[in-house]
Amino acid sequence: MFVLATNVTILESLGYSVLGIAIVFAALVLLMGIIKLQSIILNKKTEKPAAPAAAPAAPAAPAAAPQLAPGSAGEVKLYDVPDKVAAQLMAIVADTVKKPLNELRFISIKEVK
Repeated sequence: MFVLATNVTILESLGYSVLGIAIVFAALVLLMGIIKLQSIILNKKTEKPAAPAAAPAAPAAPAAAPQLAPGSAGEVKLYDVPDKVAAQLMAIVADTVKKPLNELRFISIKEVK
């Protein structure tokens, strides 16, 4: 059995505690720096070359034709169905047939009474 016969004052023990906490924080800062460096290196490897500058955009088209979302399939006519219910139905159908919503075309939605 080992017995330590040291007399450590409260001030010394506080100093050891502060030193231990400082070492832990220094290790955390070092790990943070390593992770940042790795992310910078990986982002540079996966970056694609910049595209040449595009010509200035033409003036905006009149507001007569609304802009469709990329991949959307046009408008849906709703008959006595709120927008929220129609959106929920379209999401359920897309999930059931295991297809993305932008690959489906809904022509109209009508409540059957």
